Amino acid sequence: MEAGMRGDHPATETHDFPAITAPRMRTVQDLDAAVATCRACPRLVAWREEAARVKRRAFKDWEYWGRPVPGFGPPDAPLAIIGLAPAAHGGNRTGRIFTGDPSGDALYAALYDIGLASQPTATHRNDGLELYGVRITVPVHCAPPGNRPTTTERDTCRPWLAHELELLRPTLRATVVLGAFAWQALLPVLAGAGWRLPRPRPVFGHGVEALVAEAGGEREVYLIGGYHPSRRNMFTRTLTPAMLRDVLRRGALVAGLPTRSGRGNPGP
Repeated sequence: MEAGMRGDHPATETHDFPAITAPRMRTVQDLDAAVATCRACPRLVAWREEAARVKRRAFKDWEYWGRPVPGFGPPDAPLAIIGLAPAAHGGNRTGRIFTGDPSGDALYAALYDIGLASQPTATHRNDGLELYGVRITVPVHCAPPGNRPTTTERDTCRPWLAHELELLRPTLRATVVLGAFAWQALLPVLAGAGWRLPRPRPVFGHGVEALVAEAGGEREVYLIGGYHPSRRNMFTRTLTPAMLRDVLRRGALVAGLPTRSGRGNPGP
């Protein structure tokens, strides 16, 4: 047997595990399960597991997830939201993206306010939260030191995002991209999948929009840039709750999803 292989499957520790494994997944659920087994980036594996072992004092009684964090939301969503990576004591702790950290608090509150989430808070995987027509994912599925993945780590993880978007392709109409890192990670994924990008390539900014088309021209998907709801951006008011709601509402509008204009109990 070839080194690093088990049968005809690569070992999860090999660099090419995502590239070989992701395209074989037939459903979003299968992809999510495969993502959670990945150990392809040694630095990220060491960091996420160290954070899960040492823990933060406030979470000393938690059993941390400590693995790659899959996407979250229905597999036929017309709207995708793409962030950066799990937080060491957020998604890496709870096992669900944008759950258990200030960024998630801001994002899910905004989604609830406009009617795309069943509740305004996200605390753990079994808290009952549902998303309506929205799938949230990231270009890097492991918590990185300092919230800064390397370009090699981003590129190694890219096949997971590429195939997730391919599985969403039949229903996908719009993508809200939170932060410059996610924007720069997404454009090569779309180009590699045969989507025609505008020339020159669109530059990230809050509220920036671009339209990408399939090679045959039959379908188009909107890309909408938005500042990441990081603690720093929210504290400095670089991004306000109203700004976040507005960019998410714009994504929902072009994706054909109904939204609410104010706060209150949303519905599917």
